[in-house]
Amino acid sequence: MSELFNSLTIPFLLAMFLAVNMGGSGTAPAFSAAYGASVIRRSLIPGLFGIMVLVGALVAGKEVSLTLGKGLLDAAFFTPEATSLILLSISLSLLIANLLGVPQSTSQSTVLAIAGAATALGVFDSRKFFYVILPTWLILPMVAFGLMLVLSQWVFPLVQKKMFTSDYKQLSTHPVLKGLLIFSSLYVAFSIGANNVANAAAPIASLTANEIGKEAIGNFLPIIILSVLIVAPCFAIGSSLMGHKVTKATGKGIVEPTPFHATVIAMIVASLLLYASIIQGIPTSLVQLNGAAFIALSISKDGAKTTLKKPTVRKFFLIWAVAPIFAFLMAYVLTLVFLV
Repeated sequence: MSELFNSLTIPFLLAMFLAVNMGGSGTAPAFSAAYGASVIRRSLIPGLFGIMVLVGALVAGKEVSLTLGKGLLDAAFFTPEATSLILLSISLSLLIANLLGVPQSTSQSTVLAIAGAATALGVFDSRKFFYVILPTWLILPMVAFGLMLVLSQWVFPLVQKKMFTSDYKQLSTHPVLKGLLIFSSLYVAFSIGANNVANAAAPIASLTANEIGKEAIGNFLPIIILSVLIVAPCFAIGSSLMGHKVTKATGKGIVEPTPFHATVIAMIVASLLLYASIIQGIPTSLVQLNGAAFIALSISKDGAKTTLKKPTVRKFFLIWAVAPIFAFLMAYVLTLVFLV
């Protein structure tokens, strides 16, 4: 037991550090809509976020955990050294994004870090990545963008006309709509738990199963649940420490949403993420789904040229492109240096 504890300590600490960073990054897509619309206090966000993330991970996170724990890299390759290098690569890429105040995809960084280590070890299954995961990453943000653009340019004006109001102020101040916005934020946090907790929990679950023995690998689900119970509370810590800066950037840096628009955005992106989590078991970027919907709303209000010139939008595209590649290269290089 002492030897097992020693081999698991560093990877588990790194997984918890990663979860803290994910909490900072994931707070934005969950609560930026409610915060941007000024219907929820900042002090309440970390606690609500942490609770819903835990529930989502336990209820709907199984398929994504299996994909990350076994689907990209065989569980037998998750040694203490390899797992530590993968988690360190993901954590550093997300930490940089959080310090810059830009929500970054934990799922993309995790997948590419595992891919980097697998490539260095010569065991990367590129077929699953290029034919299943990558198309989902490209298609779902376009769906979120297209839905929000169509709704904001054609459907919402029709709703506005039917309700005989010249603007959305009557809707935005309605207590029922505010309640729906808070509900939608909790729904997004639940979706994050279903998809993103596996980014930290799955590698250490595979590692733990390897260290215990073959029987544990065959009975993987209880180990995943235990890993989730250790990792998920760290999301609330990250939300409390770093979530405010990122939430402010997303909620008010792109466009000022009304509660009506913000509720629609939250429901669209959470539903798309749950589809990817439960139906396909694919780790997917909620922050990109959320950002794409906000950009679509901004284009409908301010025009494409003005939106694309906004510093926050430009920073988003830059970090979204660089951070996952950084995670891949770092995991690849560290694996070559220390394990090959």
